[in-house]
Amino acid sequence: MSKVSIIGVYNTKFGAFVKKDRETGEITDTKSYYELIIESGEGALRDAGLEPRDIDGIWIGSCSPSLFINQEHVAPLGIEIAPDEFRMIPTTRTEGACASSSIALYNAIYGIESGRFNKVLVIGVEKMNLLSTKEMTRTLACSSHWPTEGSLGVTFPGLFAEYAKGYREYYRLTEEEMQRMFAYISALCYKNALKNPLAHFGKGSPPDKLGLTSPDAILTLPDEGKGSNPMIAPPLRLHDCSLVTDGAAALVLTTTEEAKSVSSRVVEISGVGQATERLAENVRPNMHELMAAKKAVKDSFSEAGITIQDVDLAEVHDCFTINQILCTEALGLSEDGRGGWDYIEGKYTVEDECPVNLSGGLKAKGHPVGATGASMHALVYKQLVGEPIGLSPQKGVPEIGVVLNVGGSAVTNCATTLKRIK
Repeated sequence: MSKVSIIGVYNTKFGAFVKKDRETGEITDTKSYYELIIESGEGALRDAGLEPRDIDGIWIGSCSPSLFINQEHVAPLGIEIAPDEFRMIPTTRTEGACASSSIALYNAIYGIESGRFNKVLVIGVEKMNLLSTKEMTRTLACSSHWPTEGSLGVTFPGLFAEYAKGYREYYRLTEEEMQRMFAYISALCYKNALKNPLAHFGKGSPPDKLGLTSPDAILTLPDEGKGSNPMIAPPLRLHDCSLVTDGAAALVLTTTEEAKSVSSRVVEISGVGQATERLAENVRPNMHELMAAKKAVKDSFSEAGITIQDVDLAEVHDCFTINQILCTEALGLSEDGRGGWDYIEGKYTVEDECPVNLSGGLKAKGHPVGATGASMHALVYKQLVGEPIGLSPQKGVPEIGVVLNVGGSAVTNCATTLKRIK
């Protein structure tokens, strides 16, 4: 079976691409879902040095376009990137909550491995900011188990707060210890994002203006008022939560054999792992670890023939600070129960042997849910070919990177091992 490689990528700027009238509440779109698809697709083709006629299939990952923008049947929108050349090729949409575009990537890989496709385009996209906060919260809640969670008013901060409480109780942490762990993670992501020109919370953003690149700056924020850090779902506060973001990212894939003949910038997808947890949290054991993520990582590393000691950098799914700890432990970078302490001790920075979330992560780069998986893979690709967007590891150009992307409340878990070939 032929291995599959990435030969080009593109990541749009992430942000809130709307104008909001404070008096009337009217929201005006400034960069549409449709424009994001076209920009990312055109950019990835350009980066790969290919023409639209070279592509024989498109996969689009998107979480909830029917609720965010009143648009279903979104796969055919990929045709609009190059209507004359793309018309009539197969297009497929995938959904896996926040892992929607990792699922798109994996299905594209399977299509190439089957021999039915040669060169394909994978896009992740979401437009979240056309809704009010209340509408957006309800839309995201549709990716929870509706009968026992969403319909009862349980939000995603609430769902991940259950992991935070389970972790705190299992490892017998004090509230102060946990808050300090979270602050170190938030500060690290904010600091990294200041070097990422595509980040939602980059230069000039609120964390930059407030100086929130040190844990103490976050820990001393007031609980109420302007510039505060209010409790959202105990023990998670505002600065423990990722952003509501608009954006898209795209990748061009082909067989590794073909990639080496057409490109000098080849990154092989040398291992994938996908594991699915039960959807409802109230039927899961062990709410102090990501059991399915650990299975996905094990499968990905086994297929790639590596261990965590071989990995040079990681992008992990920090939808909430607790999940950055859990993902760091799921990868095996930290021992179980040690993740938060390791961040406090200064691990996983740009100086470390294996930096984590040099992009700023979902916490600061942004989290357009359907685009997140594609974005994580695109930015690791750029790191591995020596064209980093933002910070790069101080030890030099990395050879092996890993992506750990989760969908929903750690339900759909996707671990990808990426290895520079050329």
